Amino acid sequence: MGEAAAAVRVPLTGIEATPLDLEAHLAAVADPRAGATATFLGHVRDHDPGVVGEVVALEYSGHPDAPGILSRIVADAAAVEGVLGVACSHRVGRLEVGDVAIVAAVATAHRELAFDVCRALVERVKAELPIWKREILADGTHVWVGMR
Repeated sequence: MGEAAAAVRVPLTGIEATPLDLEAHLAAVADPRAGATATFLGHVRDHDPGVVGEVVALEYSGHPDAPGILSRIVADAAAVEGVLGVACSHRVGRLEVGDVAIVAAVATAHRELAFDVCRALVERVKAELPIWKREILADGTHVWVGMR
């Protein structure tokens, strides 16, 4: 398999109701030309600086267009010169504190590009993906976050 075949690899994306698998994302971006793979795991935390109260869980809801939008965002990252592989998935449904809400992986020949593209990918997902979260607080109340 030549270099051209590796270049047309379809990126891994997903909007998933089940736990995300970091190893699957790493396998999806594996490339013998890669000297670096940058990853990002976004975890559910027990607090939100903008909300009063302890967060005990999040409930993510996604727009029906979310899978296509995520695919476009990931394809844009994969099109950056020097990127060898990209994978990104986001959870929906109820997640407990400590659960992984988003996984991103980017493989390149050198670390600087891998870090830069991975960070830009995550920032675009946070800004553009139509997924909203409802923070469930310890006192039984909830707060919607990300509604645009």
